[in-house]
This record gives sequence, C-alpha cells and structure tokens, in this order.
Amino acid sequence: MKFGAVPLEEAEGAIVAHSVDLPDGRLRKGQFLEAGHIEALRAAGHAHVIVARLEPTDVHENKAAGRIAEALVPAPEAAGLRLTDPFTGRVNLVAVHPGVVVLDAEKITALNDIDPMITFATVPAFQQMSPGQMVGTVKIIAYAVPEEAVARAVSVARDAIRLAPVVLQTAALVITDIAGGPGEKGRDAIEGRLEALGIALSSVEMVPHEEVALAAAVERAEAELVLILTGSATSDPYDVAPEAVRRAGGHVARFGMPVDPGNLLFIGAQGGRPVIGLPGCARSPALNGADWVLSRVAAGLEVTGADIAGMGVGGLLKEIPTRPMPRAGRKKR
Repeated sequence: MKFGAVPLEEAEGAIVAHSVDLPDGRLRKGQFLEAGHIEALRAAGHAHVIVARLEPTDVHENKAAGRIAEALVPAPEAAGLRLTDPFTGRVNLVAVHPGVVVLDAEKITALNDIDPMITFATVPAFQQMSPGQMVGTVKIIAYAVPEEAVARAVSVARDAIRLAPVVLQTAALVITDIAGGPGEKGRDAIEGRLEALGIALSSVEMVPHEEVALAAAVERAEAELVLILTGSATSDPYDVAPEAVRRAGGHVARFGMPVDPGNLLFIGAQGGRPVIGLPGCARSPALNGADWVLSRVAAGLEVTGADIAGMGVGGLLKEIPTRPMPRAGRKKR
C-alpha cells in the first residue's frame, strides 16, 4: 500500500486518509475517492489530498478483518458468538448466550505477531460473559494489509476462540447458622450470580453449623450444583463444611485459592455433581474468587488444583479498606 499526499489529478480511486471538511459536508476518512469527490475538493481550494492507494497484492481493511474473524470463529453458532459486519477495518465478536470464554493464547499471540497492522484483542481467558457483551475485536489498523499477511493470519487463527455455554440448570444453596451470625445475608447476591449464568436457585436450606446437619442437607439437595455458605469461615481443610461433604459421601479436591477476596473457597463433588464451598465474601455482589470458579463449573469446565493455583497471577482483585494494615504492614516507630 502506498500512503501520502498526491495531486488531486492522481487521487481518484484512492482512499482518503483523513476526513476533510467541505462547504457542503464532510468527506470522511476511509472513503474511496470518486470524480465528484475530487471536484468538491478542488472547488474547496485543495490541490492535494492525503490518500492510501492499494496495490494488487493488498487486501482492503474490511475484507481482511472479515476473513480473519471468520477464521477465528468458523462456526459462530456452535461457538456461541456473533460476528458483526466489517466496518472501518473492525469485526467484533459478541456473546449470544451466557458462558465462559475459552481461547488459545498461543494462536492469538502468533496472529498478533504476523503484522503490526493486524490485531486481535480479547477479554481474559475464562471470563464470564453475558449475551451482547463483546468477547473480542479484530482490527486492521491500516487501510489495507498484504494478502500474504492475511493468509498467514487466517492459517494460524483458526478456531482460536469460543464461548463455552452454561450446562448446569439448577443449584441448591445450603447455609449454616451460628448464634449472632450473618444468617441468610448473601442469599440475594448468590442468587444474582446464578441468574447471570442462567441457573435457577432451586432450593435454599439453613441448618446449624454442624457437620452432621450440613452433611444431611447436602445429601437432600436436589440440584445439579450444591453451594455451601457457612456462618463461620472455613479455616482448615478438615473444618465443618469440608468434613460434611466427605460425610455425605463426597470428596474435597482443593481448599484455599490464591485470589483475594476469595481465599477460603473449597471445591469438590458429591453424588456425581460439583460442590463449592463459598468464601464469606460471596455475600457481596462484588467480584471475588468464587465467581471465577463458579462460572467455569457452570460451563462444565474442569477446575483442577493447578487451574486454581494459576489464578494467583491477577488474583489480587482489590484492596479491602476494612483491613489495610495486615497487607500494608505497620510503620516502625
């Protein structure tokens, strides 16, 4: 592609690089210049115009963006994504249902390393999405890019991103109660999280903060997912809630996560269904580590101990104003 100022006599068929104000309106950048545009520019006193001129081996920005987006998502319906029509060198990838973003970071990095004028930006891997939210955007920075670069991008980008749909439909919440404890506080926030995923909160049961009572409630729960919210924080892998899951015939795969807020989460299974022990911060609608685990579980994605260990990078979600000193340290006198 050739770029620069040219005499008006040479500009027809080129792309105007910058918008130009004219007496009868505005000639917008990206417009292919026709004879009428040239005359309007000349009448306005212009002798030159800055343009981009495509060469035979170039691909226009819109066509390039469209081809790359179609390679990234060759089957949009199956991937849970909608591709917008190319415009100004951009195609957006939009979620069509609740889900979790699954992507191939190596492919996307390789795509972005082909030519600086070819870019693809996404939300983080495993981010929870709602219908209508943008998952990624292909943007061609220049007005055109070489065919060879587009072909390479299409080759490396294939099937690099999708939206894993939510596969669970129901969840049961079991809350343990202690004297002077929070009671049902947090139920609305948890129900809101489930609703955002399209999951129905099918039952809520409050039981004493005792191993036997909690185990019985877990066994009684009739849902595809069991959530446990304890009146007293779980502070050990063998505390009341994890032991109750084991007593109910289940197992605990991991207690604790390197995400703050959210450290005191545990995850396991019982009766062939996932069980999540929620940290106390789940009583607030604010983002915490439980959201990251819940959304993956809801989408049927395996969450291993290694997965949770990897959440530590970027896992410091916010400072907690009510307890800054333990993190900040005390000043020496």
